[in-house]
This record gives sequence, C-alpha cells and structure tokens, in this order.
Amino acid sequence: MPEDAATAQELDAYREQTDRFLADLDEEYYLHYAGLKKTYELAPIYDRHSELTKPERARSLELAADGSAGIRELWRFACEGYLGNLTREQAERIAELQAALTATVDGREIGYRMLRSASANEPDRSRRERLDAARTALTEEHLNPLHLGAAQATHRATADLGAPNYVELYRRLGFGLDDLAGQCTALLDSTERIYEEAADRLFRARVGVGLDEAERWDVARLFRAPAWDPAFPKDMMLPALEGTLADLGIDLRAQSNVHLDIEERPQKSPRAFCAPIEVPGRVMLVIQPIGGVDDWRALFHEAGHTEHFAHTSADLAVEDKRLGDNAVTEGWAALFQHLTDEPAWLNRRLDMPRVDDFAIEAATGFLLGVRRYCAKLLYEIEFHAAPDVTAMRPRYVELLGDALKIEPSGVDYLADIDDGFYASSYLRSWAFEAQMRSFLREEFGNTWFARREAGSLLRELWSEGQRLNADELLREVAGTPVEMEAVADRIREILR
Repeated sequence: MPEDAATAQELDAYREQTDRFLADLDEEYYLHYAGLKKTYELAPIYDRHSELTKPERARSLELAADGSAGIRELWRFACEGYLGNLTREQAERIAELQAALTATVDGREIGYRMLRSASANEPDRSRRERLDAARTALTEEHLNPLHLGAAQATHRATADLGAPNYVELYRRLGFGLDDLAGQCTALLDSTERIYEEAADRLFRARVGVGLDEAERWDVARLFRAPAWDPAFPKDMMLPALEGTLADLGIDLRAQSNVHLDIEERPQKSPRAFCAPIEVPGRVMLVIQPIGGVDDWRALFHEAGHTEHFAHTSADLAVEDKRLGDNAVTEGWAALFQHLTDEPAWLNRRLDMPRVDDFAIEAATGFLLGVRRYCAKLLYEIEFHAAPDVTAMRPRYVELLGDALKIEPSGVDYLADIDDGFYASSYLRSWAFEAQMRSFLREEFGNTWFARREAGSLLRELWSEGQRLNADELLREVAGTPVEMEAVADRIREILR
C-alpha cells in the first residue's frame, strides 16, 4: 500500500471520476425503481470506475486529507466505494429478488415489495399477521443469506482500509458516533413515559388495541392512518406541493433541471423518491400517486431533497455537491415532510377537520420513529463491532423492543441496517430540522412557509449544497449546534 498522499492533480481527476460514478449509480437506481428497467445492474458501473474504489486509493486520500473536510469526504467515498464494490452482487440480487418474489396469502398473490403496504391497508389483524409471516418467510429464506454474506464481507474488508472494525473506521472518518449514541440514550430515557402514554392512545384510536397488546404487524397500519385518507386525496398531492413551492417563490413546473416522473408502471416503486442524477442539472422526482397521509409525507420529503439538489451551486466541488454530511439534505427533506403535519399549513392547503388532533397523532408517530432510530443506531454500533454478527439477532430484538415496547421480528436483524451509519444522518437531520424550523418561525412567523423571504433564505442555504455540515450550517444560521433533545422538545410541545 503506497504511503504517498494524493497530489492536487490526482485529487481533481478523482473528483471528476467520482461525479461520473455517482451520476451512473443514480441513473441506474432511477431506471430500476421507476419501473423502466427490470434488472439492477451495478457491476458494469463499478467495473467502469474500478480505480475509484481500490483500498490503496482510499489510503492516498486519507494521507491527503490532513484536516481538510472536503478531502476527508473523498476518502470516505473511496472507503464506501470499496466496500460497496465487494457487496455489489448481493445488492443487485437483493433488489432483483425484492422485485420478483411473491407470496400467496389467502389465495391472493402479492409481490414482496407490496407486502408491507398490503398489511398497512388491511383492517383485519389476523390477515395482517399472515402477511407479516409471508414477508418474514421470504426474507429468511431468500434475502437473509445475501444480507449475511454482504455484512461478513464488509467486516472482513475494513482491515484493508486500515481499521480494526467498521465502527472504528467511521470514527476515523469523523462520525461522532459516541456522542450521538449518548444523546440517543438520553432521549430514550427522557421520552419513555410520554411515548408510552401517547402511543397507547394512538394504537387504541387507530388499531383498536393498546400498546401492551400491539404487535409488529400493527405498526404499518398505525402509520397508514386510513381514517385521514379523505383529507389527503391523490389528486391534490401535486397541486399542494406546487402551491407550497409557489408561496416560497419557486415554480416547480418551470424548473428545467427538475423532472417529474408521475407515470404509473407495474414495477415502479410505490413510494416517492428523488434521484439526483446530475447536481444541479438533472434531478428526478419520482412518484406514483396513491393518496393518504404516508404518500403525501413521502412526496414532500422527496421534494425537499429535490429542491436542495436542484438549487445547489454548480460551482461547488463534487464533495460539496454530492458528498458531505447527509444530515443536511435529510434535514431539508424533513422540513418539507413535516409541513404535512403542521396545523397552519394544513389549514392553508386542505379542507381538513380536527387539524390539532391530527398534529398530535403525527407527533406521536414521529416519536415512535425517532425512538426506533435511536435504538437502531445503538444496535448498529454493537453490530458493526461484533466478532460474529449472527449472534446479534436477539440483541436487535431486545434493543428495538425496549424502545418501542413492541417486539420486532428477529429476521430483520440484518436488513434493518443502514450502510455507512446512515441512521446517524437521519437522527441528526431531525434535530437540525426541529431547530431550523424554530428559527424560521421566529424570523418569519408561524406561516413562514408562505413567505417569499423565507423562500429566498432557503434557496441561499440550499445553494451551499453540503459544503457545511449540519452543525456548521445551523450555527451559521441560528447560532446553535445540532442537539437531539430539540426533537424531544418539539414533540413535547405538541403533545402537551
């Protein structure tokens, strides 16, 4: 392994190649999950860009970083590219199986990717249990061997990157995992009582059982919230998004770099997504409108990503446009998503009764999600330091069960892990969003989302891409670092 740091010329070449590699990956993702291509072919992309993902390249970037946050992002990209290259076959096969596998439940054939949504839409608890059992069986038999192979290969390969294990690699890459884990533990403690009380009320209202009786197959039904469907119709989704953006001074249809894919296709992902193929030149916002609360939230979340990437300055280096701290782009996505739970926004955009009741229910569901991710991060830190990951199944059940008071399926102990500790990005993004929203309300009022001045500020911040991390950006705007307790404070404010 060479001991020479990458030169300035080598860094520039690496940036250009990285930009093309990511564009190719995002286009392949778009084609497959938009239902335009049955296969999900990562191998040819990795082969074309094989020089980017060699461990010696990662080492040369590490030596060149020397305190530079931007070059450290290139180093992280090289490490993740190397590990991703090793597991690309499993990733391809998992995606293909998820698209192809089916289960027959009560005489009806259902695709694997639709089993969760089928469960969410199923009012009968016993049938939800059978749908869950079908998904569990398919996961265990077909997908978990692939997930296990990928996890074991990843753990073995961290030694090639100079780290004793995956956790230590990310500590060296600048992830504050230990501090965040401490904040997560504190949040779980501080919100346990309010969660138990609020979740019990919500399960009784939406599912018909208390928290002590709820099972994992009830959770998707809880989030589905079918009683609110009339307030969130399919045909108003895009008009509501367009109107919201217009209030902020953004004409969605006039954005030549934003491409709306709203066609219905059999293999298209039922959930909205954003594919930033070129940043900022070609950003795909993909949706197959269904309607209902969850579908609206997904659309607005992905619209937040879309506007962030579409407004990112083209003059930025690739590490500031495409890499960087993903808590930033997830924070902008959360800012838009949470508009759909905001009484002032709901009163402006929808003819909806009992908006305050809905906001309380939404805050309860959000608290469930936050607590789940807190437990998930604690689990992932243990998982990635474990000498034998197959021994971690009971720990997964224990940690997530303690957080939610609902026992998860042990079969998900491998699949329910985000590459690159992305769970930490989600957690920090929720804190970033809560604090940024407070700032916007203080500066522009409770209806900040209808103020062009707020839109001007957002476009200015979006233009920075991810040059600044979430803490730096929040300090620059509001003078405070990202703090997880801000999420708990926001939820308490609503629930009280």
